[in-house]
Formats: sequence, structure tokens, C-alpha cells
Amino acid sequence: SWLEEDEITYPVSINGKLRATEKFPASAHPSELEKAVLELESVQRWIEGKPVRKVIVVPGRMINLVI
Repeated sequence: SWLEEDEITYPVSINGKLRATEKFPASAHPSELEKAVLELESVQRWIEGKPVRKVIVVPGRMINLVI
């Protein structure tokens, strides 16, 4: 139990390019991660009103947005 991590640092990619890294709780569900990423200021700057076609969440690894 001492070796378990409370937070995981997720790289956030937009259209396959790394744009941000954020820490989220290790127990977060993929749908919670999706909502949290879309609200980040660093992600909003890249989206700027464009429709998000797909959000790919690989638990414990990465988050990718397809615009």
C-alpha cells in the first residue's frame, strides 16, 4: 500500500502532438478524466471553439483529443 501512487501524471495530446501534462487522481474514471481535460485552460487554448470529435483516454497512460 505504501508504493501505490495517489496521483498519475497524464500527457495530454491534441491531434497526436503533446500539448500539456496534468496530474489527476489515480482512482479517476475515464469519463471524469475526459471532463476534467476539456475544462483545462491549456487545452481550451488549442480547441478555441473547434468541435472535439473524439477523446481517447488510456487509463494510467495518456489522454488524446482529436479535433
